[in-house]
Amino acid sequence: MTHVTSVTLQGVSYQLPDGSSLFSDLDLHLDQRRTGLVGRNGVGKSILARIIAGDILPSTGRCIRNGSVYYLKQQVSHDPNHTLAELAGVQTVISALERIERGSSVQADFDCVGERWNIRQQLLDQLSRNNLAHLTLSTPASALSGGEAMRVALMGAFLSQADLLILDEPTNHLDRQNRLALHTQLQQWPNGLLVISHDRDLLESMERIVELSSLGLTSYGGGFSFYAQAKAEQLQIAQQQLTSARLERKRQEHALREQRESLERRQARGQKQAADTNQAKILLGRQKERSQASSGKLRVQQDAAREQLSARVRQAANQVEEQQAIVVYPPQTCPTAPVQIAELINACLPQGAEQLRLINLTITRGQRIALTGPNGCGKSTLLKVLAGQLPVVAGLAKTLVTSAYLDQHLGVLAPDRSVIEQLQSLNRQLSEGELRTRLAQLGLNADRIHLPCHRLSGGERLKAAMACVFYAQSLPQLLLLDEPANHLDLPSVQALETMLNQYSGTLVITSHDEVLMAAIGITHKLKASSTGWLQTPV
Repeated sequence: MTHVTSVTLQGVSYQLPDGSSLFSDLDLHLDQRRTGLVGRNGVGKSILARIIAGDILPSTGRCIRNGSVYYLKQQVSHDPNHTLAELAGVQTVISALERIERGSSVQADFDCVGERWNIRQQLLDQLSRNNLAHLTLSTPASALSGGEAMRVALMGAFLSQADLLILDEPTNHLDRQNRLALHTQLQQWPNGLLVISHDRDLLESMERIVELSSLGLTSYGGGFSFYAQAKAEQLQIAQQQLTSARLERKRQEHALREQRESLERRQARGQKQAADTNQAKILLGRQKERSQASSGKLRVQQDAAREQLSARVRQAANQVEEQQAIVVYPPQTCPTAPVQIAELINACLPQGAEQLRLINLTITRGQRIALTGPNGCGKSTLLKVLAGQLPVVAGLAKTLVTSAYLDQHLGVLAPDRSVIEQLQSLNRQLSEGELRTRLAQLGLNADRIHLPCHRLSGGERLKAAMACVFYAQSLPQLLLLDEPANHLDLPSVQALETMLNQYSGTLVITSHDEVLMAAIGITHKLKASSTGWLQTPV
């Protein structure tokens, strides 16, 4: 049985703690249609989702909900104290159920459980069906890979049976097989659905796309292809109208200037003729007064005409979305590295699939290695070993050059420090003004670079981490990237591609974004197979 879902936003606005407006006067109605929410990084998509879910209140306006809402945020918990059940969002129900089983008669416990008496077995069944039967409800969330954590969080979301399900970047960290499985689940989901994503394949399956931009909320029927075409046509028309309004203002300005110059010439001729005919001073004074009155009247009329023309230009400009181009600076050349960059000899990895624990690997200067394989096979573990963050259980693991590791949780960033503060500590050669300019052109504006990094959006945090690596005074000779395109909008992904193509060092990267991998000049693939790790040239 399906539920009648209805969530309505009326005049919703949200102000940031510094008083600046993130968005204003938004109206939206969500129903049973599968809806995709898109927009540039930092525009406020996640804040809007939290308002819809009731996690936070809007600064002005209201949100009317008919039914329950479940919001799965894009950054799933990796708190070392959390368990798998907490990650799935069912621990409070299980705890209430356990208290009832011990004899509790507290009404709040029964209200918490509701109809979910079988929630433990339901989650265990989901784990088994998703090839995660080796996990238990008490497994530490920190022991899961990024893909496993997202899959568990998604299981909890679907088990909620909410009237409206909100998923924020749900395909982040998922391999291709699990992305396809998610597509199928969403097609079969019987209730309301709002998906925030930059995943074009996922958005293609939506029945409606809603875009949040500087213009507010705009709704488009159909999936991503329809949205992209309609958006391009809309932008073209808006640009044409703006160009036309500016040309008309320029033409009319020229006509107004000629009109005023013509009046001034007539007045000058009249005054000269009056002077030549020796008219009385009183008559000359009256004629001058009339001329001044005519000039004043014309000035008022022309000022009103100019304001009307400028208003038309402003009106046309308001229909053109503010889009800041992403600009990247070429990173400096890496210091000369030895031929051998890193080596693993009979190394036993501390985590990962059993057949992939043992690895022999030599990485040489200039290689660009794509690390491929399903979620949970050990890709992130291998990157952490190369970064020196995890020791091997046995064998030898050595990295012979300076390295930088961007993990899925961006541990390179101190959450309580601002990006400008951290970047200044990494590069003392460039002035603060130069660093601010580089951050701004990367898409991090002045009102964001002084915030603690934990207050930035996922995309903004990744840009901040990229800046701390590529704009540091000393560029690492080995770059290790774990799903770097997660949380980035399309222009930012293209900026990342540019940065990686300009990077002259050695690269090891894992990503499920096949377009990105094809664009950055991969030289070798290191694939997780049923018989172990296999390295092949591209």
